[in-house]
This record gives sequence, C-alpha cells and structure tokens, in this order.
Amino acid sequence: MAYAALLSLSHSLEHSLKSDSRYLILDEIQQIASLLENVSFLLDFLDNSSQKYSKTIGCLEDRMRDAAYEAANTIESHIMNRIIEPSSDYREKSCSCLRILKKILCSKSRETKIFSHVKEVTEEIDSITREMEKIEQETDIQDLQPRTWFPAGSSKSASGGKINTVGLDDDMIEIKNRLTGGSSNLETVSVVGMGGMGKTTLTRKLYDDELIVYHFYIRAWVTVSQDYNLREMLLGLLDSMEKLTDQMREENNETLAEILYKNLKGMRYLIVMDDVWDAKVWDDIKRSFPKDKNGSRIMMTTRLDNVARYASSTSPPHPMRFLSDDESWKLFCENVFVNNFCPPELEEIGRKIARGCQGLPLAIVVIAGLLSKSPKTQLHWKNVGESLSSVFASYDDQCLKIISLSYRYLPHHLKGCFLYMGIFPEDFDISVSKLLKLWVVEGLLEPVISKSLEAMAQEYFLDLVDRNLILVREKSSLGKIKTCRIHDLLRDLCVREAQREKFFQVSSMIPHGISDGIMLHRLIIDKPSELIHHASVFSSSKHLKSLFSSASFSSPHFANLRLLRVLDIKGEYINYFHRNDLINMWYLACFCSGETLPASVYKMRNLKVLIIYNYINLEVDIWKMPELCHVKLKRGKLPDPLSAEIEGGNSTTVLENLQTLSQIKDFRCTEEILKRIPNLKKLGICYVFEPMDSDLYCLKNVGRLHKLESLNCYIFPSLSSSFLQNLTLPPSLKKLTLSGSHIPWEDMTILGSLPNLQVLKLKRSSFYGREWEPNEGEFLQLKFLLLEGLNLVEWRADNIHFPCLQHLVLKTCYSMEEIPSVIGEIPTLQSIILHKCRDSLVASAKQIQEEQLSLGIEGLEILIHRN
Repeated sequence: MAYAALLSLSHSLEHSLKSDSRYLILDEIQQIASLLENVSFLLDFLDNSSQKYSKTIGCLEDRMRDAAYEAANTIESHIMNRIIEPSSDYREKSCSCLRILKKILCSKSRETKIFSHVKEVTEEIDSITREMEKIEQETDIQDLQPRTWFPAGSSKSASGGKINTVGLDDDMIEIKNRLTGGSSNLETVSVVGMGGMGKTTLTRKLYDDELIVYHFYIRAWVTVSQDYNLREMLLGLLDSMEKLTDQMREENNETLAEILYKNLKGMRYLIVMDDVWDAKVWDDIKRSFPKDKNGSRIMMTTRLDNVARYASSTSPPHPMRFLSDDESWKLFCENVFVNNFCPPELEEIGRKIARGCQGLPLAIVVIAGLLSKSPKTQLHWKNVGESLSSVFASYDDQCLKIISLSYRYLPHHLKGCFLYMGIFPEDFDISVSKLLKLWVVEGLLEPVISKSLEAMAQEYFLDLVDRNLILVREKSSLGKIKTCRIHDLLRDLCVREAQREKFFQVSSMIPHGISDGIMLHRLIIDKPSELIHHASVFSSSKHLKSLFSSASFSSPHFANLRLLRVLDIKGEYINYFHRNDLINMWYLACFCSGETLPASVYKMRNLKVLIIYNYINLEVDIWKMPELCHVKLKRGKLPDPLSAEIEGGNSTTVLENLQTLSQIKDFRCTEEILKRIPNLKKLGICYVFEPMDSDLYCLKNVGRLHKLESLNCYIFPSLSSSFLQNLTLPPSLKKLTLSGSHIPWEDMTILGSLPNLQVLKLKRSSFYGREWEPNEGEFLQLKFLLLEGLNLVEWRADNIHFPCLQHLVLKTCYSMEEIPSVIGEIPTLQSIILHKCRDSLVASAKQIQEEQLSLGIEGLEILIHRN
C-alpha cells in the first residue's frame, strides 16, 4: 500500500505547512516543502505505472510505504512535542529528525546512516526513476515476443465438464428471450456481478443450449481477462469459429479485424466476450461485428457495472444475484454427495455451512469440494463451519485467486479505500456517510482542484459499487445509497491484505509476544479480552493513528497516543481523555459519561467530525473549534456563542467549515448563532421545552441559512407550536422532515413554493385539518412524499400539482379515505407504499395500478404493509 501511505503523507505534509508552520523554523519548512515535492513525484509515478510490471516494483513499493509511515510519524511527533511542550527557542531544538526522515525516504536501506542533504534525496529518486524506466522498456520488449502459453483469447479456456446451474433458471429464461427475441438490430447483452457469482457458468450454459445452437448460424467465445490484448481477441474469435489458419497468425490487427468481419457478414451470430475489465475492449472490437439487422447478439460478462452499461447502451445489463438459502443448500449437496442426498445427522450443520457462504456460488462449490473429500462426520463438519474464512484461505488457492483479482487490478487510488472496508465487523451494515467521512480524515483521497474531498469520496465509493466490490443495502428517498455491506469473503481478503500491507492490524490476530515489533498505524480491537495478552500493544503504539472498537475496554489505554487522529469506540463510555495528549484528533465518535464533554475535547485543534452516541450537552468552547465539519449528537444542547465571549473574554469564531449539525435540542435560531454557521447544509433540531416567549427559538430566521439543503424538525407531543407560526425556509432546501409542528393545511404554500424541494416527509401532527388541496404551480421538483400519522381525511390533488413525483408513501393515515385517482396520471410515478392504512385507501391504490395497466403502462409498484 505504498500509494495510500504516500497519499496520507502528502495530506499530512500539506497540513503541516498550512496549519502548523508557526511551530517550525524556516529550514524545517523548506525541508517539508521539498519532501512534499518528492512524495508528489512518487505518487505520480505510481499513478501512471502499469499493472504489467507491478510485481517487479513490489519491493520498491514496500520501501516507499515504510518510509512514508516513518516520515509522517517523525514530522507529526516533532510538531506535537512543540505544541504540548512549547519552547521559546525552536532553533535550539533544531529538527534533525526531519533530516533523518529525508534519509529514510531516499536510502537504499533502513539501516543506512543519516542523509541530510536534499541532493542525496533527489539522487535516490532519480535512481528509482531510471530503474522504473528500464523495467518498462524491458516489459515492452517482452510483450512483442511470441507467447508460448495458451492465449487469453482462446475459446478452449471455457471447455466443458459438469456445469452447476442451481438458481439460474430464471436468469436462463430471461437472457435466452433477449438473445432469440426482441429487436432484429445487433444488441449487446451484458451479465454483471462480483467474482464467483457464476457469470461464466450461466453464459456457458446458454452458449451450449440447444435452442441457442439452433438459432445462431455462428457462435464464437473469447475470454478477455485483465491483460487485454486486441490481437489475441481477434485470433481467439477466429479460432473459436474454426476459421484460423497459420497465414492469419502473421497478419496485422487491421487485417484480422477485416477477416473476422467478412466471416460474420450476412450470418446470424452470437459472440461471447467473457471476463471483460475495460470499456476500451468494446470500442476496439465493435467495428468487427456487422450490423445486418438479422438478430445477431453479443454477450459480455464483467465485474464492472460501467463496462456493462457502456457496451449495453440500448438495453440494461443483467445483474447476477446471490443464491437463496434453499438454492445454496441444493448446490452444496450436488457438489458434496454423489446422489445429492445428505445424511440426516449432517443436514443441520451442512445447512449452516451453506448459509455461511452467503449465496456466493464459488464459495459454496469450494467448501463443498473440500467436504466431499474429507470425513463426513458431525465433528469435522462443525469444525469447518466454525472456521469458514480460514478454510477458504488454506484449502483453495483458486477461490482466493478469483476473489483477489478484483483487488489486484484496482487502480492505486481505490486500493486503500477498498481495504478500509475491512475495519467494519463482519455482516455489518455500514453507513455510507460515515465511511466517506473516514476516508476524508484518513487522507485516502487524491485531491482534485475542481472538487471537494467529499465529492471525491462519493466518486470513489460509486466506483467500488460499480466494480461489485460493495453491496448496496439501503437507499435514501432520493435514491442515494445510505448503507452498504461487503461480502464476508471480500472482507476476509481486506483483512489479510491490510495486515500484510501494514495498512491496519486486528488485535486478535496479533501474535502474542511480538507486539513490540509491529508498526501499528490503525488498530481494530475486535476482542478486548485479547488485550490482556498484549500489555505492550498500546505502550509500543505511540504512533497509532486510528483506533476502532465496538466493545468495551479500559479507557486509560488512550493515554500517550499523541498522534491519534481517528477514535471510534462504541462499547465504552469515555469519562476522560488523558491531559491534552489527544489534541491531534480529527475524528471522534464515542459514548461519553456525564452530561458534558470532557474539557480536553475542546482542545482538539484539528477536530473535523464529532459524533456522540448518547445524550450530551456542548460547552461554549465549541464555538472556538473552526475546523469542525460535522457535529452529530443525540438531542444535545448548543450554547449561545455570546456567552463564550462573556465568560472567556476571547472572541468566538465563525465555523466556516461546519456542514452538519444534528440532533440539537431546543435550538435557538438567533441571528447571532446563524451568522456563525453560514455554510450549514444539514440541520436536525428537536424541541422539548416550551418557552414563555414564542419568539425565543427564532425559527423565522432559518431562512437565513442560504446553503441549507436538509432540515429535520421534531417537536415533542406535549408542546404547542405557536413558535412555528412565522416559519421561513431557505430556497436552497432539498429535503424537509417535520413532526409535531401543527401547521394548518392552508399554510402548506410555505413548503409548496420552495423551488428546490425534492423530499417532503410530514410526520405525526405536522399538519392539521380534514382537507388538503395544493395550489397550482407548487411542489414542482418534489420526487418523494411521505404522509405519516396525520388526521387528513380528504386529499384533493391533480396531476399538475406534483409533476415530478416518483414515490408516494402513506403510513398510519387512518382517517384518509382514498388516494386521488389523478395521482396515477403523473408520468414519473414509480411506487405507492402503504403502511397500516384503511381498506378504502388500499383499494384506491390498487385501482390506480389497474388503470395504468389498462392503458398499457407497466412499472407502477404497489407495496402494502398490513402490520
């Protein structure tokens, strides 16, 4: 993980120059600037290096990685020492450690003595560059030589044998219809899914199907793989068609493409391109496929959604699904037992093992292959079931090779982000918002001038989703991914690779007695009980940057972790942070005992993300933390910034970076507070205390937050809501959730006139009255509407009132009699979801769907939840 280590170092160096220059003398600043330039060069080189000689530079990458870690530790330790133990004369404590650092980055051995001159650093980098150029030239020459191994384009790689197609019947029918029916135009049908899903198995079964063989005059199969080569593809297709001659092997690519075109011209053909990794493959070869309007088809299998969509531009890709528990069991039995029959005494543990493979066909076949050749006893099977991950690691290299290909061929900038998925527990639904924040503060993102790091994190995440390395779990009302998960086998891969690459360590996997020799950068405490055997883990981890745990352990372990940037502890109530040792923190998520945060939290000068999982009140010093970007509490109070100035005598600052503030109890939207948070995008507020003065909370000022995009306002049932009468909202608002606001339906125009509102959730007693009739020209951008727990009886609406509505959700609306029939005429409407609604309301939803079907319009989904 040289790239991730160097990238994190570059962020650290930039931060030191920008924010900590007052702790450095001029010579040190120049050395850091020079070091940053060298690190940028190495990053550029790795960015542009080719996979074809990645093995050759592996040892050099290890040196770069270790040097980068040492560099970051040395500089940050030096600066922290000066912050915690200030000296009036920095020149007396000259930064000789930086010179040592220069030597570490550029020396050929970690044991070489100090290199203190920039010239020697430059010479070493030049030496690495010359070595890389030589490697690249030699690799290019080798690629021109005839290959003696079987070409990647050969159809023989897809040869027969028994093919298991459990769970693929529906897929077979759907794709077969797409291959043999529909348009006469040439079309591409892409099958997409993660490694081991059975894409090739399904495609091979279709390729050999009797109907397909009869329907197409010519069939050809080529396996493309990662090391894509156009010449091999063309030769492989001609070979598969049995048209290849010795003379053709001497032709150039253009001639081969022309020969392929002529052999397909006028024929109804099926071409299979298996295991495609790059959209360029389609661009390079599509001209060789005639478009004769005779029903010819191209089939493609790929792990990458963007490749599938690119090649199948006129029809959606076919996504592979995971097997159900019953399908997994059936496939398991077919591969373990000759007669497919499992003895009764093994069925319970066998089903557990099959479920443990989480519906991944490759995993099931691998574990079944192992069990088919081992003792069929309850004890042996129980041992296998309890250690599935180690079984996969130990017994089947082919499974690991297939799974690990997705990681090995990731671009450098995505590898660190993918490995980071391993810090979350197994079978854990991961908050995407949290994940992206962690990527940002960990320095795993490559900055781009025109985009924020948050935007880059979103792009990286969607790229990993497109590569089928991340599984989507839950989407928001606007279709954004809220939670995700990673398959257990891929998580195991992340953990193994991360430990091998020194990216992070798992406490239970650190061998006893060698913790002193482990360079800890990120530590996951999965079994706190294991720490009793690792007394030296924390004492020897003074350079630890990130610490995660979902279980309790003693908080004094935090002492002296001066370089700690990320702390996420869910199982422990933190009652103190040792002196000022943690002032380098960037991300803090924890439970806190008491009603206030420890005073030392407010001295965390770089803190960007603060997440407190339990009720807590903030102190006035929160207004003196300008780096804050996201603050998430559980109904905590935010003090008035004026009191900070009165009590402390020091002026508070504007929190320019603050984007998220939730859930704040009895939030006062005074002009004084709002001008301190001018760039707020997300605000969550709740009210539990009713003031004597209805203007105390000043909600009429919310409209001053000109960048606010999301507002969630909850008012306790016992309160009246007179203080909401003069509510104003900013035109920037995209998402609004109200509960307990008691606004009359006549005032709905306040919301309907918002020009950018896309999501509206009206919950318990947010509006009152028996009738609601929107005005024309309102809710022009609304895509999602939720009505929950309202006493609305009659909803009068026309299709012009919600021209962009996609999803309508009605929950516990016991008084509402029916959905306006014209709602079904909205062309964008995709779903109507009902929870605990009266029968007449359900009947009106079904009537809307029936009317749509009578007009030949399909696609409107009606979901009814009775409980």
